[in-house]
Amino acid sequence: MKDDLHIRPARVLTINGGSSSIKFALFEAGDSLRQILKGAIERIGLPEATFQAKGLKPEDNFSRAVAAPDHAVAVRALMDWIEERSGREALTAVGHRVVHGGPKYSEPQRITAEMVEELRRLSPFDPEHLPEEILLVAAFHRRFPDLPQVACFDTAFHHDLPRVAQLLPIPRRYEAQGVRRYGFHGLSYAFLMSELARLAGVETGSSSPISATARAWPRCMTANPWTQA
Repeated sequence: MKDDLHIRPARVLTINGGSSSIKFALFEAGDSLRQILKGAIERIGLPEATFQAKGLKPEDNFSRAVAAPDHAVAVRALMDWIEERSGREALTAVGHRVVHGGPKYSEPQRITAEMVEELRRLSPFDPEHLPEEILLVAAFHRRFPDLPQVACFDTAFHHDLPRVAQLLPIPRRYEAQGVRRYGFHGLSYAFLMSELARLAGVETGSSSPISATARAWPRCMTANPWTQA
């Protein structure tokens, strides 16, 4: 049964597109974020792909085989399930983990056509992830054209490293050519740092890799919407 859209709080879907998987989580966004389900489509492009989810409702707990020869088919299966479960108007925003933001993008922000073009240009830096992440953004835009989408960049954690850390592994002759170091898994590092701070009793604004993406969306709502280039 679909949720009552009149009383349902705002919901944010977060997406983590990998080379052979799409991980997702759904949050209710109020004074604080509450995760109401999570799941994944795994083994995309491989035999015996699976679609699994775990949520607060019994009907949201399942693991089943799914046809997922590529990310385009897999994300359609995910969007169909989201629509069937909650209705087309269920979502308020979608947050994406994007592996590489290059020198231009580090802060979480609303996805625009200009950003997508820059991410396409950056795709050779990570051909195993960026093309699929761009595909997921485009798929959600086609299905939900008015839905705000936000990018949270995996390289952001390393964006403000001290200069010595940025240049140490790079031969000096390449520095003048604009070569710089980029680190990955930054959202995971941010999560680890926030957990260490929590265990030490230190207040921090950081959060988990998934909820960091969801938390970013409210300040992006006034930005220009993503449109087809």
